[in-house]
Amino acid sequence: MAKNLSSILASAIDETTEVLKKNPPIKDVEPEDLDADSLPDANATTWFRLKNVVTVFADLKSSTQLSVGKHPASTAAIYRAATGNVAQIMNGLDADFIQIQGDGVFGLYWGDKAYERAVCAGITVKTFSEKTLQPKLEGRWPDAPQTGFKVGIASGRVLVKNVGTPRNVNQQEPIWAGKPVNYAAKAAQQADRNQLIVTGTVWLAIENNDYLTVSCAHGEDDSAPSPATLWSDVEIEKLGHDVDDSAGRLLEACWCDQCGPEFMQAVLNGETTRDETNEVTESESASESSAQFDLKRANLARLAHERGMKVIRKSRRRK
Repeated sequence: MAKNLSSILASAIDETTEVLKKNPPIKDVEPEDLDADSLPDANATTWFRLKNVVTVFADLKSSTQLSVGKHPASTAAIYRAATGNVAQIMNGLDADFIQIQGDGVFGLYWGDKAYERAVCAGITVKTFSEKTLQPKLEGRWPDAPQTGFKVGIASGRVLVKNVGTPRNVNQQEPIWAGKPVNYAAKAAQQADRNQLIVTGTVWLAIENNDYLTVSCAHGEDDSAPSPATLWSDVEIEKLGHDVDDSAGRLLEACWCDQCGPEFMQAVLNGETTRDETNEVTESESASESSAQFDLKRANLARLAHERGMKVIRKSRRRK
């Protein structure tokens, strides 16, 4: 039986007063020591702090309009095909935690090759969205609103603990307090369907990886175009207060049907350099002034130190 209003509010007041009397204990943990499935229940007071977590947030465009005029079973099928498969994609890239929020899904990555796993997951989600989900939905419901996943990726420090009804573990969920989930969601909101936006600090971690930033050397019609940069600058408007993270990058491309499997495996293996991209990267370095180049490297070193980021730097010639 439901409690009365007075008892519900009185309980909330007492709990709030008790919790705010003093700050809770914080315990720093190494990535390999944190298992999201083994967090203490909501009765515990300790929060765990991870230095760096990478979040991939996938948001389904126009999801609220997809059910209009459809049989409930059709709506259920759309959600299963969309969010269910995105969760499986994130799991396939060894996400450390996954949560479905209605029409959206976010996955958290930490520890070894967290950035590589997360960015590969983001690109795979947008590839699935553009090449599989979108054509199938539009083929079956040609008059339905255009849809597809919008993807954002962010990173940073988090605090985590289980929160919820103290005596019912089925009503408890981990809370990931910090920038990563919030920033990734805002990046995804700004993207259009089949676009991926990463925050500035995520870009710093991947910008020198040729398998993620430079196109392959063949075309869909068997032509052989020169490799080109894949990402463009974008200002993430809702992060304007954060100079480092608001300077994001936007990706329109998907995994290539021919090169995609090889490229993703190379990223997961820790490889970063492709010989055929030398002219592209040298041209980019030549366009940067010495002052701009040194400032960029200084910011990278500072952010890497603050967030425990393992960043691979490649030697580039200046002209």
